[in-house]
Amino acid sequence: MTDARLRHGRASLALSFFVQGVTFALLVTRIPAIQDRYGISDGLLPVFLAAVPILAGVGSVVTEKVVARVRPRVVLRWAQPVVLLALLGVGAGSELWQAAVALGVFGLSVGALDASMNMMGVSLQRAYGRSIMLGFHAAYSLGGIAGASMAWAGAHWDLTLLASYLPAVVLLLPAAFIGSRWYVEGKAEGEGQEAERQGGSVSFKLLMPLCLVMSFAYIGDSTVSNWSAKYLQDVLGSSEQLSTVPYNVYMVTTLLGRAVGDFGVRRFGAVAVVRFGSVLAAAGFAVVAVASGAWIGMLGFTMLGLGLCVIVPQTFAAAGRMFPGASDTAIARLNVFNYVGFLVGSPLVGALGDAWSYRGAMLVPMVLVLATLVYAKSFGSEPARYGGGHERPRTVDVG
Repeated sequence: MTDARLRHGRASLALSFFVQGVTFALLVTRIPAIQDRYGISDGLLPVFLAAVPILAGVGSVVTEKVVARVRPRVVLRWAQPVVLLALLGVGAGSELWQAAVALGVFGLSVGALDASMNMMGVSLQRAYGRSIMLGFHAAYSLGGIAGASMAWAGAHWDLTLLASYLPAVVLLLPAAFIGSRWYVEGKAEGEGQEAERQGGSVSFKLLMPLCLVMSFAYIGDSTVSNWSAKYLQDVLGSSEQLSTVPYNVYMVTTLLGRAVGDFGVRRFGAVAVVRFGSVLAAAGFAVVAVASGAWIGMLGFTMLGLGLCVIVPQTFAAAGRMFPGASDTAIARLNVFNYVGFLVGSPLVGALGDAWSYRGAMLVPMVLVLATLVYAKSFGSEPARYGGGHERPRTVDVG
């Protein structure tokens, strides 16, 4: 495989991560507006928020079976347009059942999208022989910033959901589809399926520590995604316009952390980076829980972004290296725990917030993120490295 082809594949995959960041941010930062548009009660809202990750988990499981016959790049090429059109459906509907259908399609397709994107990212990282996964997730964060900024503009000018979503879909849908022409994986054509057939099964016992870490990280991430706007507005007394800012701040800090994270992994190793991120994220939750006003809450979300941002990409990368002969299967199964985290995190924070207080509810993801320290060694075992030291030597630098 030529160096130019790998560089083009890396750029096109980064674009896909960017588009998904925009799409997801546009959805989650307008949850209060979606709730108002469809008349979803506070009691029913957690059901809607839970249905999306459940269906996404189904989509990820189905993707595990599909990629045994077709390559992840094919799944990704067709899943991303469906996600974008589902977002448009959320903005265009007016009846509750229409919201349910659109969010259901969004969930199923986003499961396939997330699984296939990370399969390709791990495959390309193997070809590069050095840490590049954080860079892909940095592109996702950049997209999240763009999407949250568009959501802020929509709230500021009191735009309808359709008016907020339509320009993004019109721009991103053709860009993603054209960019998919250059998708490439870090293995030869046909090699992936053969490796999955002959590379041995995925041991759930070995994968379990990474599954738990993934769940803990996404419980934290879903707390920010689904409740930061409501927390600022209802608990800290901010305006609706200001309530869209925490997610933007969170995505800015995840972008900064991921932009330098690959260098940190190469220099200090994944174990040290994951441990540092876990401690910083837990401190961020503590600050959010005791915040006296909106701007102190912003500080907490800033710390959260810098801490959580390194954990998920490194978890996918570790799973791919742990099962090199069955990486697609390992990543699809691990990706399910992404949605387990969302499934547990969103209703848990909502239920605790209603029954107790939203400030107290922030302490639960804080404790779970700290528990990542127990499993941090899973990122540093010899099978999870590229050779001596943190990276294997490269004969050719492809970008």
